[in-house]
Amino acid sequence: MVIKGATILDVTNGDMLKNHVVIVKDGRIDAVSPARSADIPKGIEVIDLQGHTLLPGLIDMHVHLTFGGGYHGYERLKLTDERRAILGVVHAKQTLMAGFTTVRNVGAGSFGDVALRDAINDGDIPGPRMLVSGPPIGITGGHCSDNNLLPPEYGISGEGVADGPWAARTAVRRNIKYGADLIKTCSTGGVLSKGTKVGAPQYTVEELTALIDEAHSRGLKVASHAHGAEGIINALIAGADTIEHASFIDDEGIRLAIENNAALSMDIYVTEYILGEGASAGILEESLEKERMTGATQRSNFRKAVEAGATIVYGTDAGVYPHGQNAKQLSRMTRFGMTPLQALQSATTVAAEVMGLGYEVGKIEAGYAADFVTVEGNPIEQIELLEAPSAVIKGGVRYR
Repeated sequence: MVIKGATILDVTNGDMLKNHVVIVKDGRIDAVSPARSADIPKGIEVIDLQGHTLLPGLIDMHVHLTFGGGYHGYERLKLTDERRAILGVVHAKQTLMAGFTTVRNVGAGSFGDVALRDAINDGDIPGPRMLVSGPPIGITGGHCSDNNLLPPEYGISGEGVADGPWAARTAVRRNIKYGADLIKTCSTGGVLSKGTKVGAPQYTVEELTALIDEAHSRGLKVASHAHGAEGIINALIAGADTIEHASFIDDEGIRLAIENNAALSMDIYVTEYILGEGASAGILEESLEKERMTGATQRSNFRKAVEAGATIVYGTDAGVYPHGQNAKQLSRMTRFGMTPLQALQSATTVAAEVMGLGYEVGKIEAGYAADFVTVEGNPIEQIELLEAPSAVIKGGVRYR
């Protein structure tokens, strides 16, 4: 495949490269060359994207492909593992078609994300490259690990529940055994879980340290869901690699994140969906009230983190809102403190490095995976263009 005519956006520095072609061979970028001197093999497929801007495929660091925006609160109890698997197939394609060629799936029951990743890798279905966590690990009655919707007589506890340091280590080992690429845990309560307080810590530092040490000793990174300031600091002290949400992060939390080289994944778009459409989607009133107390503060703290120079990656919590709308957060990031280039970097080069895939995705350079998204126009001047990409290519195959 040869891509010609497009202006190539170098997301490392914002330069616009004109009159160049990208030559793709065996799913990878073989060369980026001036058009007039390019050595184009005979008989190769040529894609003419005159008037379009070519970017690396985008990365979303916080998705739930086996969950859906229409299943919240008690509606979630309707979903069997089989139904979640089917939804995952649908959502994977929607995500890819939206220009997101790589994702990090941070939480799925019954290792459904492992099966989805493997089906995509084996070519059974279309979808993005996936790093997956399997079931998130947390405390009894906590956010992300337990099922708090049913009364005690049902005797149901979530598959990710692990109380105490050794149980946490065992849970990490189990997730690795069944195919996890990373570990997801929760160090505070959450917005969408029944009966948890958003800012309240979950897990002691001792428990988190054991969990994270076990993951790191096996070569896996750890994403810690954390809204409250104390839970954020606990996770950072214990060595978490990314903090998910970081809604009430304070100056000490920002300082620790920078000092520890930890990244923040702050989903500042999703509050609009929860407060605008959440009630009709089945989100509990308890959760709506928690979001009213959280969303605006998270956006304010996002700005503080940007100004302080914290590493911020692009994570949207897709699955809370409908899949395929991932790019909407880009414009919110520019509204709350980032430049357009910084926002694009958070979804390309920065995300790739934090995922441990900086050698594979996130840039348009020889040797990298041939993952691209294009728009008509200049996304630096109008970042909303990425909400409707004109072409999507993953691994040298055009899907849109």
